[in-house]
Amino acid sequence: MRKYMPSHRNMKVSIRSLGSALVIVVTALGCGDGRPDRVPIAGVVTIDGKPLAHGSIVFKPASGRTAGGSLDGQGRYFLTCYVKGDGAVPGDYTVAISGNEQLGETAMRWHAPRKYADPKTSELKATVDEPRDDLNFELKWDGGKPFTTKL
Repeated sequence: MRKYMPSHRNMKVSIRSLGSALVIVVTALGCGDGRPDRVPIAGVVTIDGKPLAHGSIVFKPASGRTAGGSLDGQGRYFLTCYVKGDGAVPGDYTVAISGNEQLGETAMRWHAPRKYADPKTSELKATVDEPRDDLNFELKWDGGKPFTTKL
C-alpha cells in the first residue's frame, strides 16, 4: 500500500494558506493592548534642592485615566498608567506630590508641604507629549520643615 505524500505544489499552497490565515488573525487581534497610547515619563522630585526620598506622584488629567508612581530614595519616579512603567496618556495634567511616610498605624511624617499632595492646591502642571526621563519638579518649604501628624 502506498502512503499519501503531498506534492511539492500542494505544500506550497498549504504554506501560503497558513501564512494568509496568520496575517488575518494578527490583523484582527491588533498589535496594541486596546488601551490609549502611553508615553514613558520619568523624572526627579526635589525639595529645596535635595531629593524627596519618600512619597508618590500623581498626574491627573481633566478627564481620563490618571498616572502615578512612587518616589525612590533619590526622588526618582517612573509613571504607570495601566502596567508598571508604561507612562501616561498624552495630554495636559495637574500634578500632586505627596511627600509623606507612614510611621506605624498612628502617625505620618510629611517630608514636603501638604499643599503639594492635592492637585487643586499644588500649582504643579505638566504636559505629556513625548517620552521624557527629565520631567523634574522642585518643591519648596518656604520656611517650613518636615513634621509629623497623628492619624
